[in-house]
Amino acid sequence: MRVEHLEPGRTAPAGLVGAVLARDIVVAGVRWSKGRRLSEDDLALLASSPTGSALTVLVPGLDDMHEDEAALRLAAVAVAGDSELAGLVVRRPIQSRVDLVAAVAGVVVVRLAALARLNRIDPVELFTVADGRVVAQGELVASAKVAPHLVRSAVLAAAAVAGRGGPVVRVRPFRPTRIAVVVKESVSAADRARFEASMLARVAGLGATLTGITHVADSMEPVRRALAAATRGPGAAPIVLTAGGASTDPGDPFFAAIEALGGRVVRHGVPAHPGSMLWLARVGRSAIVGLPSCGAYSRATAADLLLPLLVAGFSATPATVARLAQGGILDRTQRFRFPAYARELDAPEG
Repeated sequence: MRVEHLEPGRTAPAGLVGAVLARDIVVAGVRWSKGRRLSEDDLALLASSPTGSALTVLVPGLDDMHEDEAALRLAAVAVAGDSELAGLVVRRPIQSRVDLVAAVAGVVVVRLAALARLNRIDPVELFTVADGRVVAQGELVASAKVAPHLVRSAVLAAAAVAGRGGPVVRVRPFRPTRIAVVVKESVSAADRARFEASMLARVAGLGATLTGITHVADSMEPVRRALAAATRGPGAAPIVLTAGGASTDPGDPFFAAIEALGGRVVRHGVPAHPGSMLWLARVGRSAIVGLPSCGAYSRATAADLLLPLLVAGFSATPATVARLAQGGILDRTQRFRFPAYARELDAPEG
């Protein structure tokens, strides 16, 4: 790259077609934005405009890339060259910034180490929404940008190396998922309508299908039969939500029934509040979620962070639960992390 200066009202030196404006100017009453690539017509108009101060323009060398092209190359690194696979749509550059928006509703996954590596490269700028955030189709997920108007191609080659290993940012789409609900009679009859309405809102808000809500007696055999019906056979639900259990009682019928069905508890409690007493288990291929009592009705809790992950295809494992920890203090400052259905539900003040 080399720097040249143009005098309005004078014929430009040869070789300046494609030179880039270093700042905004007004020519013949029209605003030209910095970063503009000057055409032959632009240069001719400048030569015929006698007013204005000298202009600085940047003349690209053979190894230089315009900011728009560089931002598009960086966006390609962000999605590992396949925006469809990453669940993102790459927008056209606007003032050297390329936005990546969600092609589908789902959960944002950011490879944080790769993101940090990329942003250590001057002048690369790749910024995203928070890892684990639930987004709707069309929502902004990330942006790619470079600061200078011209960037050496070697910078983008270094970015490609830093971002290796798959998409740096992507959206894991919500899958068409069947969800069953099993409730012990310890949930009072007076609360049932409110509970069932909250379950319908949660399932519908994630594009899933509620297979049914089963109310059972607070004893092992009825609970075992209900869980067996929900997790076995061709109509098995990949996710079963339960309510009314005593999470700290090893003898609770839910835990006894899970063991009797050959399942196991994956996590007692999760690193988020409210809802830290939520528990997660597996029976066959079904994830069993023990809802905290505060989450059975109208409060947004850790369950509303875990459930989207399960619907997006994350496995019922300790690693999935661990994703809740960062930002797990679920006061109103963290409302953006929730699915849309939960953002207006009650939340603690601290």
